[in-house]
Order: sequence, then structure tokens, then C-alpha cells
Amino acid sequence: MRINSSIRRLTTIFVVMFVAISGCLVYWQAVKADQVTATPHNPRICQPDNVPLRGNIYDRNGVLLAYSVPDPNACGGYTRHYTDPSLAGLIGYYVAGGLYPATGLEAQYDAVLSGATGQTAINNLVNKTLHTSQVGNNIYLTIDERIQKVVARDYADYTPDPTGTAFVNHTYPTYPTDRGAAVVTDPHTGEILAMVSSPGYDPNKMVDTLTHSQNQTSYYDQLVKDPENPLLYRPTQGLYSPGSTFKTVTLMAGLDSGATTLDQNWDMQNAYKPWAIPQTADSPGTTVVGDNLGYGQYVFHFPVNTEFGYANSDNIMFAHIGANVGQQKWLDYTKRMYFDQTIPADFPIAKSHVMQADGNLNFANFVNDAYGQGVDFVTPMQMSLVDNTAANNGTLMRPMLLSKITDKQNNVVQNFDPQRLSNVISPDAAYNTRVGMNAVATCGSAWHITEDNRPPTTVIGKTGTGEVGGGKPPESWMITQAPFDINNPQQVPALTIVAMRENGGEGAYSIGPAIWHMYSDIFNQNLVKTQLTPWNDPNVFCPEHNLWQTRSGPQVHGNL
Repeated sequence: MRINSSIRRLTTIFVVMFVAISGCLVYWQAVKADQVTATPHNPRICQPDNVPLRGNIYDRNGVLLAYSVPDPNACGGYTRHYTDPSLAGLIGYYVAGGLYPATGLEAQYDAVLSGATGQTAINNLVNKTLHTSQVGNNIYLTIDERIQKVVARDYADYTPDPTGTAFVNHTYPTYPTDRGAAVVTDPHTGEILAMVSSPGYDPNKMVDTLTHSQNQTSYYDQLVKDPENPLLYRPTQGLYSPGSTFKTVTLMAGLDSGATTLDQNWDMQNAYKPWAIPQTADSPGTTVVGDNLGYGQYVFHFPVNTEFGYANSDNIMFAHIGANVGQQKWLDYTKRMYFDQTIPADFPIAKSHVMQADGNLNFANFVNDAYGQGVDFVTPMQMSLVDNTAANNGTLMRPMLLSKITDKQNNVVQNFDPQRLSNVISPDAAYNTRVGMNAVATCGSAWHITEDNRPPTTVIGKTGTGEVGGGKPPESWMITQAPFDINNPQQVPALTIVAMRENGGEGAYSIGPAIWHMYSDIFNQNLVKTQLTPWNDPNVFCPEHNLWQTRSGPQVHGNL
């Protein structure tokens, strides 16, 4: 009996030990397998069967943007190669081995590119078991590489004149800068066709240095120390004062709510003279200044209407319009365009703000917000949403960057369709906003840009010169759309371009020439197919529409 009891105890011990060992094996080989594989201390991490053959990244037309090339001296036997450095901040970079984290889309869609999701993940589990190479899926973007190259080239080529004036006989202050961003979209689908962040960096040099150099972080360290901050992806992560481009938000709110109309008349008191707002228990006092009308130079008679004030970027008028809309209703319109919220998108976008840091908004900051110089703080992508709302008859579409995902055999794994985010304003209010933007570009603060560059169609937009203080030049902005036909409210612009330069000076003259050349190149090369409306000649259009004044008599037609 004692022998049988001893055998049973021994058997139990062996069974318990077997279960424990099996459990450990399952835990480390299944549950913790990826974590063990990924640790840089694992000497097997760089064996080919542990490093998936990463999927490619293509533009909307199948142009190759990122792919893996054989490299016997690299972890896993491959290194990533990138075909367009102007997309570096968007696509990012990837180095196998886990020692240096991926960035951009390479990081965000790592599971897709490495084949760790869906049916591909199941297939790769079999491949891993058989010690054969794992494969990833391909990503197709909405980016059009042809448009991307145009935008990157024109942004760099048409920079502010270093002498401080943009054009002969136009003495508007501009300052040399290569820092800024551009975003090009289809406003009706939300598809992003091009994005430029300047300055950028060389993703191939980054990968090569991190992979092969004795001082692997030398290039990265150089970029981190660069005062121009080339690693910041400005279209989605840069936050700036929007200046007068923000008047477009207030105009849309005013038109849609009925607080104003384009033909509402404003006297000198409410359009020109400083508005002193007294202190209250809830808000400090403030004085709104900056009529921008050029009284005695461009404007000789009052009243002037809302369209005239928007065309010439009148701060005082738009502070009054914001107050007439009402603070809570105005904030409701900003929320419809996702200010102070996370924007649903295929990629991370920093939150833009109209609220104070404490989450409140006193009246003094509100009225200054209304014309773009309060506590507004925005990304170029956020201003693209504002622009797209006006271009798409008041409906805001979700920003869209992914077109589809395919496997290695080019079978479609997933398609991505446009999605509506919100109905912001009515189609009538959106059309009248476009009429106002036409007044800006044809007769107002950007009319010299139109006259000097003579685009192949009517380009409309709003200028912005965002004051930043500290003795620094202001941020330079334009939000734009094309083509536009004032005689056809049913025709909507096919394309929007938002661009800005950090500390570039006068908005129209710092960034305007680059944008106008972008439209000309895109339309002349037929990269966006649409019906082009004739170019509006300011010398004909503006007098006919009472958007220019002369000294003799109120609202007399004529050039300045």
C-alpha cells in the first residue's frame, strides 16, 4: 500500500510539473510571443522569419511611395525606402528591430503594414509556425502624387521677397521664411490630395543612419536641435493664430443665423471707430481696433456693407457680428466644425481652440475671437475644415487619407468611403460665404494677387495675418477654393487649398502667390477635372458690384 501511495504522489507531482511547464510554454510562446520577439535584447529578433516583409504604401493612382528593399546588413534583411521626401512627415519612417519607434503612417498603420490584423494575421501565424517569412498588407492613400509635387514645388518657389515687399509697387510687409504648411482637399469627399510641411527632412537618410551608421542617432539629433523644427508635422500638429481667416467662421455663423447679410449696411461708428467694451464681473474690459478699411485711402464714404467689410478684413465690424450672433450660438457653430474637439480622421490631428486654457471664454476674448485675434489657436487642417464647409454647401466631410487596403496579391481587404461629419450651415449661407470670399480675392485684401497672377479660373479665398506679439512678424494665411461662378450658385468649387507661413507677414503677399500658382499648375495640367469658370477681372467686376469706392460721392463705381 505504501508503494502505491508513493507512486500516486510521484505521479501527481509529475502531472503538476507538466501542467506548469506547459502553461509557461503557452504563455511565453503564444501570449507573450510578440513582446519577446520585439524586445531589442532578443538575439533572434532580426531573423527573417521574425521580421515581416512590410507592405507598400501607394498614392491614389498606384504610385509607389514607400516600400522595402533587400539589405543584407539590415535587421530582417530589408530597409524601407521612400520616393517623395515632401511626404516624410506624413508617412514617417520605419526601422526594423524595435529599437527606434516608427513615426507617421508607418507607426499608425503598423499592424496593417506588418500583417498583424485580419485574415493576414491568421496566415502569418501559420507562416511563423512554419518559420517562413510573414507578409504585410498594402495601403493606398488619397494623396495624388502629381498634385503633391506641384504643391511642394510651388510652396518652395514662391516665397516672400527678402527685401520686405512682395511685388513692385505693392508695399506690403513680408518676411523670409520657409516654415509653414499647405493642405489640398476635395471638399465634397473630404479626401486629402496633398499635404506639405516645411521644412521637412530626408526619410531615407533617417533610415540609413539609424540602420548603418556608427552614431545611429546623429541625423535624428541634428533634426531635434534644428531651431526650424523640421520634425513637427505642421499641417496637423502645428497650432497658430489664424488671423482674419477666422472671420469666415463668424461670417458663416452670421449668415446662417440671420445675424447679418452681405448687404447689411454699417455706419462709421460700427465699422471704423474703436469699440471700447467695459469690464464686467465676468470679463475684463477690451478695445477692439483695426478697421483695415483704409479710410481716406480706399474708403471715402459710409455706410459700407458686410461684403465690403469682409473683403477688406474689417476687425471692428466682425467683432460686432460675433456679438450679434451671440456667444453661445457662435460657439455652437464652432463645435459643428470640431473646434475644441478631437477631429474624427484617419490620422491624429491636434485640437484647435477657441476657448481659454481653463475651458471658459469671457466676453472680451469672445469678441476678439470673432475676428481671429483672441484666444483662437488652430491647425492648418482645422482651417481646411472651415474652408471645406463653405465649398461643400455647408456640409462638413470627414478628413480622409486612406483609400483602400490590399493584400500582397492586390486583393482588396478593405475600402474606405467618404463620411459626413455634420451639417454646419445652410447651402444659401455657404454660397453667400463664397460670394464674400470672391470679394476678398477679386476686389479686397488679395486683389493684387489675382491681378498679378491671372489664374486660369476664378479663385476665391480669405486672407489672414495672425498677430503673435513678442516683436515677431505675424503668421501668414490664406484659405481658398476654386473654381467659382458667381452667376451659378449650384456650381461648387472642386478644390480647396489652405496654406500658411510662420512669421511671414502680410497674409496675401506672403503665401498668396504660391497658392495661385498651385491652382494654375493643377488646372493647366488637368490634374483635377472640373468646369473652369472665366477669370474675374477686378477692374471690371469690382466697380460693377460696388466693391470699390472713389472720392466723388457715396459708393460711386470706379477704380482706386
